[in-house]
Amino acid sequence: MGSQTPPRDQLEEVAALEFGEQKMKTLLSVFVVCLLGCVGAMGQVGMSAMNAQPQMLVLPDYAQHASQTGMAQSHDLLERSGSWSAHGERPLWEFMPEPQVTPLGDSARLIRKEHALAKKAVVVWKN
Repeated sequence: MGSQTPPRDQLEEVAALEFGEQKMKTLLSVFVVCLLGCVGAMGQVGMSAMNAQPQMLVLPDYAQHASQTGMAQSHDLLERSGSWSAHGERPLWEFMPEPQVTPLGDSARLIRKEHALAKKAVVVWKN
């Protein structure tokens, strides 16, 4: 009986298993990220490996530079549209009636009267 070692505590076993699972998940996710990175790199390099002929980098050369020239002929952007007006045209302000402005004091008196005549609550609740 004395030669047998006592079993480890169950909590220690569970903690050891969780740590092992976490370590395995981390290792698996690192492997997947590396695998995806390799696939992406091969996708970029793969097509150029099919044709091993050297390709010279040719930058376009624009020989024409800005230079001073004469003004071009003017042309209307609105092609066939124009401005039309007739004789006897009257401005809009002659047709619009002036708004009836109520003084602020009169508005306040009217609201105060309406408030005084308004129905009041019959029962007052107190909590």
